[in-house]
Order: sequence, then C-alpha cells, then structure tokens
Amino acid sequence: MNDTGPDLRELYQEVIFDHNRQPRNYRPMPEADHQADGHNPLCGDQLTVFLRIEDGVVKDVSFVGHGCAISTASASLMTEAIKGKPVAEVEALFHDFHALLTETPPPERDFGKLAVLAGVREFPVRVKCATLAWHTLHNAIVGAQDPARTE
Repeated sequence: MNDTGPDLRELYQEVIFDHNRQPRNYRPMPEADHQADGHNPLCGDQLTVFLRIEDGVVKDVSFVGHGCAISTASASLMTEAIKGKPVAEVEALFHDFHALLTETPPPERDFGKLAVLAGVREFPVRVKCATLAWHTLHNAIVGAQDPARTE
C-alpha cells in the first residue's frame, strides 16, 4: 500500500475525524505553569494550550477552544505526542512537524499518528489550521522561559 492510496487516506481521515469528535486532553488546567493563547484570524480558530512542566519534562498538557476539524485534531494529536517528553524534544518535534507541513521533514523522524496531518501540505490555506496548536505550544514554552515575563 502506498502513501497516496485511498485506504490510507480514509484511515487518515478517520483519525482526524475521531480526534475532532473526541479530542484528547480537552480541558482547562488550573494548575498549569505555562500557557498561551492562539488565534487564526483567517478561519476563526482560537485555543489556549496549558502545560505543566517539571524538571524539564512536560508532565501534563491540555487545550481548550474552538476551531475546524484540522485545528482540533492537530491539537489533540499534539497533546498525546508530547506528554511525558523533555521540553527540548518537544521543541524539536515542533520544528520537525512544521517542516512536515511546509517543506521537507527530516527523514529520520518518526511522526507516529501525527503523520495523518501530512496531507494538509496539499492545501496551503489549511496549514495554519494544523499548526496553530503547535505555534501556541511553542509560545507557551518560550514565554515561560523568558525571565522578563511576570506571572
């Protein structure tokens, strides 16, 4: 079976629909020590990403908000992919995931379930939907590491 076969496309669509209908880790997190808001003015997607980081590891992650199926599914898949990972690895995955959708991803990277979003690269207007949660995640991490930031 090749990557462009109809069976694989249907499987990918089903994963996206599943994560849109029943997003994982969709909840506010009052105990979060990092958070950021993201907004895509082109389609109205809005979300907040919450993180709890301990000893440089993402111990918990969640999100709330509203958006299209691609945006919600991407946020849901993202939370599953990064929970329990070191922040440095999460940041590397952010950059590699962005490359998956906009350029050539590193051949050695195993994207796991995130690979279902690779087809979005064929629809440039939807790339912003798929990357909104990731950019918001990055902003939460970078903002949290900024010593000038006040809580």
